[in-house]
Amino acid sequence: MNKLRVAPYGAWASPISAASLVEGAVQISEVRADPVDADLIWWSETRPDEGGRTAVMRYSVASASASEHTPTTANVRTLVHEYGGGAWWPHNGRLFCVDFADQRLRVIDETGGVRYLTDEPNEAGAARFADGRVTPDGLWCVAVREVHGQSGEPRNEIVAVATDGSGHINVLYDDADFVMSPRLSADGTVLAWISWNHPNMGWDSTRLHIARIADGVLNGDILTIGEDDTASYCEPDFSGDELRVCCDHQGWWNLYDVNASSGDLLRVVGGTFDIATPPWVFGMQRWAARPNIAGGTQIMAVAGMPTGDELIVDGSTIATSDTAIASLSVGAAGFVAVGAGFDHPSEVVRYEVDETGLRREVIRSSKPVPFEDGYLLQPEWITFPTATTTASVEQGTAEQGGVEQGGAVAHGLFYPPTNPYYVGPNGERPPLMVLVHGGPTAQARRELQTAILYWTSRGIAVVDVDYRGSTGYGREYRQSLNGQWGVADVADCVAAAAYLAKRGDVDPQRLMIRGGSAGGFTVLAALAFHEVFSAGASRYGIADLEALVADTHKFESRYLDTLIGAYPEQQATYVERSPINHIGTIDVPLIVLQGGEDVIVPASQAEMIVAALKSKGIEVRYLLFPDEQHGFRQAANIVRALEAELAFFGDVLGFDPVGLTLDAFS
Repeated sequence: MNKLRVAPYGAWASPISAASLVEGAVQISEVRADPVDADLIWWSETRPDEGGRTAVMRYSVASASASEHTPTTANVRTLVHEYGGGAWWPHNGRLFCVDFADQRLRVIDETGGVRYLTDEPNEAGAARFADGRVTPDGLWCVAVREVHGQSGEPRNEIVAVATDGSGHINVLYDDADFVMSPRLSADGTVLAWISWNHPNMGWDSTRLHIARIADGVLNGDILTIGEDDTASYCEPDFSGDELRVCCDHQGWWNLYDVNASSGDLLRVVGGTFDIATPPWVFGMQRWAARPNIAGGTQIMAVAGMPTGDELIVDGSTIATSDTAIASLSVGAAGFVAVGAGFDHPSEVVRYEVDETGLRREVIRSSKPVPFEDGYLLQPEWITFPTATTTASVEQGTAEQGGVEQGGAVAHGLFYPPTNPYYVGPNGERPPLMVLVHGGPTAQARRELQTAILYWTSRGIAVVDVDYRGSTGYGREYRQSLNGQWGVADVADCVAAAAYLAKRGDVDPQRLMIRGGSAGGFTVLAALAFHEVFSAGASRYGIADLEALVADTHKFESRYLDTLIGAYPEQQATYVERSPINHIGTIDVPLIVLQGGEDVIVPASQAEMIVAALKSKGIEVRYLLFPDEQHGFRQAANIVRALEAELAFFGDVLGFDPVGLTLDAFS
């Protein structure tokens, strides 16, 4: 038995290097059973080692073999809404997809031959496509199109694209600011889709539309459901000719049968859990249905629980090792999904359920865990008291719990330091990293995250905070951030640190906060408005809310109307909440990381905060990655960014990291 070594927290040796997180790794984001060919399952892989490109794989059930179906130079990625998703869809052995370079829709046949379905626009990327489905006769592809280049905002519409290569396109629907999820009935005669308008987001208030379709055009009237309410409809799809949709009009995204004549909804899978998740990207799906041998319908759905996802089949919870399940679909090859757990990485899995229970078959793993089980841990789900929301920001310290407590609660996942060969010195408590997810309408991930184990294996505790506004706790909790962004989320992150410090889990004098995008804004606001953290890391975070309103893309251009208030009517609040206007109160070191090609949070946001802190004499380190967008995809950049953060926090908090391989600031 190995004798435990005593070393300062933060200075433990770990086999989990930054390079090990990306070497040979793939990110499996979407999987689909071919809707026609019973032998085929498809999935996408994003590969950091190959410049972050995304390839689409084709798997034969009969031969148990997989091969890349896209060309080795392809990068299957759409820029609709900038966040993309749903850049490919299969049909009877053929792959319909969009390449990042030109955004044109093409089809790749069974032999790998490529045919373009849309013409080359006058300006590269001006016509973008996503989230399509193919009619049963194979003659039309119904998809979302986003058109750039004209005056004003991009135009979003549902279109039917001829699959013969003629370039013929019919516009089916263009009467909304945003559209998503065009879905066809099994016989191809009915089309359903979702739409919404500014200032709503896809998780605020949307509409479900149903219409007859034939020969690439709509026939008759469009039935609209949800036009007069504030519910969010998402993830519509057909099982045969039966239409179902997720809706949160009763507080949770449950699954409902839809009466296509009256628009009435009948709940078929539900409870105090969300099935759907916020549609930040296209192609998200957490339920599927197919005919069963008794002549009825077998429905499989994912129930999001605080401790992880659960699988529900025909109303019964079925045990599975997956605590994070996404991209659930069903075809002739059965139910398939992306499944992950706290003890295993994301995998392409096939589920079969019968009277004997669940059979789970792994088809592809994103990457085997390269270290022993002693580094793995299942986090503790914590609920802790936090501040009541107010309309303004307030100063607070860790000992005070940030601000005055008032009966509200927030949640998080706590990861203590874990290494089978090390313990900390007697009487010493570990530093804590408060991790702030992006969105802010998102949640902490319920799965193995080796990027978190990178820190815990070195002796650093991590809490991944589900602050107010996070999903997975119902509509009321999700909307509790409305009008309070920059206040409630910040208070919850401060309260999480205070709670763990008071429990004795962490050192209250060595608290860090780290986040990206919206999470980066929360980091900057926490440093500006609270005297709690010793250091912060902001990845492509927001410093100036007014500048964001002017600079960001269409999809999020009115997001702040809900999170803060209408602009310019509430300009004073935008000024008050912007960290750039409170540089005088930031007095701890900060590291800022930014992509040079980011159009969601432009580099100007990072440069503002960096210049302001430098002028004040505060230590600030800045890494600009010229060839990255919103989030880092390339292996070398991922390694450099992570090692830079570790070196930075070590310098600030006084521990000597082990295993750094490069000088990230040279």
